[in-house]
Amino acid sequence: MKFLVLNGPNLNLLGTREPEVYGTDTLSQIMQKLISEAESLGCELVAYQSNHEGALIDQVQRAEQEKMSGIIINPGGYTHTSIALRDAVSGVSLPTVEIHLSNIYAREEFRQNSFIAPVAIGQIAGFGASGYSLALQALMSYLKK
Repeated sequence: MKFLVLNGPNLNLLGTREPEVYGTDTLSQIMQKLISEAESLGCELVAYQSNHEGALIDQVQRAEQEKMSGIIINPGGYTHTSIALRDAVSGVSLPTVEIHLSNIYAREEFRQNSFIAPVAIGQIAGFGASGYSLALQALMSYLKK
């Protein structure tokens, strides 16, 4: 199985951006741990981060074209604003798990709305970097059913 792990805007700043909210691990550290975990499970991950909405949409579409098994997505700020990214996820036939490092439902009101959640198979929020591992496990479990 091959999965796309998609990270949206400002996630490249992990480790230094609001560490009290997002933790001290960098995105690179988080992805390296996840890639190692996936390899031990016999899976392959393709990790991608962009601050640009269109680039993220291109990756979602490419995942389907390349016949990947599913998507793990942390849309960052696009969670609450991007209908275009939502439509891309909805438009491909890939199971998608949405992940957030912080609990978006315990934060500002505008963060409590996700355009992605209704088109994902599930959402994991509030468990920090371990949320990515939980998303991988959930996606694999879903695909085994």
